[in-house]
This record gives sequence, structure tokens and C-alpha cells, in this order.
Amino acid sequence: MRPSQAGATELPNLDAILPRLNDQMRDDDIWGEVADYIPELARIDPRQFAIAVVLADGTLHSAGDADTPFSVQSVTKVFTLAIALGRIGDQLWTRVGREPSGRAFNSIVQLEQEQGRPRNPFINAGAIVTTDAVLGNRQPREALAEIVQFVRTAAGTDDIHINNKVAASETTFGHRNFALAHFLASCDNLTNRPEMTLGTYFHHCALEMTTVQLAMAGRFLVDAPGLPRLVTPRRIRRLNALMLTCGHYDGSGDFAYRVGIPGKSGVGGGILAIVPGVASIAVWSPGLNRYGNSLKGTEALASLARQMSWSIF
Repeated sequence: MRPSQAGATELPNLDAILPRLNDQMRDDDIWGEVADYIPELARIDPRQFAIAVVLADGTLHSAGDADTPFSVQSVTKVFTLAIALGRIGDQLWTRVGREPSGRAFNSIVQLEQEQGRPRNPFINAGAIVTTDAVLGNRQPREALAEIVQFVRTAAGTDDIHINNKVAASETTFGHRNFALAHFLASCDNLTNRPEMTLGTYFHHCALEMTTVQLAMAGRFLVDAPGLPRLVTPRRIRRLNALMLTCGHYDGSGDFAYRVGIPGKSGVGGGILAIVPGVASIAVWSPGLNRYGNSLKGTEALASLARQMSWSIF
């Protein structure tokens, strides 16, 4: 049985729950720390919170700073993975694994231990390989156009853009990602020059979206009638499985335990979460917890899941 199918007509009132959640998140002054290793993100005020929920019937509910654009960062890895699987299919898994990392998202040690084959497509090394697969033999601008158009189609709006200042900031200060890319190249796990692949990677991570737009874009992963059919149902199940097991890096187990639904985080403070067959949820609060995931966003999702009885377990 899919989450909340039983008693689906008696769901609690989201228009009451979400404003109350917004108030609760703002009640204390513990916001976490912004990602200060990316200077453009270090300037963001952490005392912000937003949540948006799109139900399978298209009904939108939101609260807080839901119309404020933010850098979605690694949340875009879900979309690039969907595109990569569409382009090369299961060949991708010869280059990237599907196991939780158990280490930080930018670990060099793990990549060396595993001889240049990243543990999964959501840690940075795995996302760089996935981006390389999307890039193929094209110019970065062509691959980026495909990624941006995919996200816009999923969200149902053209008002989604790359923040070039954030991309430039990541390029200037992304030394560890350069190290990862060059190590991947030394293991013959990149088909393009590291600089080309990383240019594409930094730019798609610099996509800006509002929480409402992100929740709308996540609808294709809900897999319900009438929603965007951008990938096959079989691939949707696999994407959701990877989000659950790997979407929060070395905090994925804690997120699964506390929230109980698939989710993908980004160091910009956003999280996209999916209740299969029921809803797409986006939260944003820039302050991060010790795993590098949104502190308030995780708390809000855990509370929402409890109140709505949403869990895949």
C-alpha cells in the first residue's frame, strides 16, 4: 500500500499544518551554519524557512519564504541522474555505484580506496561522473540547456535560471571538486576534460528555484496519473530508492529513520522529498546540520511526515 492511501480523503488540513510548521521553525534561534566554503552562499541569511507541498491532484500548499529563489545545489543531481539514465541507461552503473557512502559528500579518501568508481551518483564524485555522461561529446552549453529545459518542463515554468555568480564562486573555490575530477580522470572515469565536466557541474548546481518551483519540479517522481511523465515508472522507482538510501550523504540513514520518505538535499539548504503516489515536498532553510543538510528543513519534514502519517515503511 502506498503512503496515506488508507483514509486519503481524510488527510489533515495542510493549509493549517504548514503555517504552524513555519511558526514552529522560527520559534528558536538555532538555524545551523550556511555553506561558507562557497562565498556566494556564505552571504545568505540563515534565518529563512520555506515549505511547499504539491499533492498528486496538483493542489499546491505553501508557507514561509516559498517564493524566494535559492541555489538548489545538489538537489539538481536528481534531475541530471534522470537525464543520464535516459541517455546511456544502465551503462552508467559501470562507472558509478548505488551504495550509501557512509562518508562526507566530497570524500577523496573513499574515491581512492574504491579506485575511482564513486560509491553513488549523489556524492560529488558520482555526480561529476553523471554530469560527464550527460555532457557526452557536446559542448557544456548544450548539456546545460538540456538540464535547464528538463527542470523547467518538470516545474511547468520557464522562470528558472542559473545564477552565474554562484557558479563562478564554486569554480573559483571548488578545489576539492577539481581534485576529485582529476582523480576520476586518472582512473579513466571521465570522457571529457575535467575542466569541461566541472564547468557543466558547477553551473547546473547553481540553478536557482523557489520552494514552490522545486516542489512542482519534483512531481515527475510522484508517479501518479496526470503528472509529468518525463521518465518511466521503473526509473522513477529507482530514482526514489537512490534518494532514500543516498540522498543525504552520510546522514541518509538518519533522514530515513526520522522522516521515512525519499529525499535529496543540497548545501544551499533545500530538500526535495517525495511521498510516492501522493505528494512532492520542497523545504528550504539555508542553515545546515553536521551532515551538510538543512537543519530546519529536516526538522520540518520529520514533523510533517508524522502529522500526515507519510512514510514508505
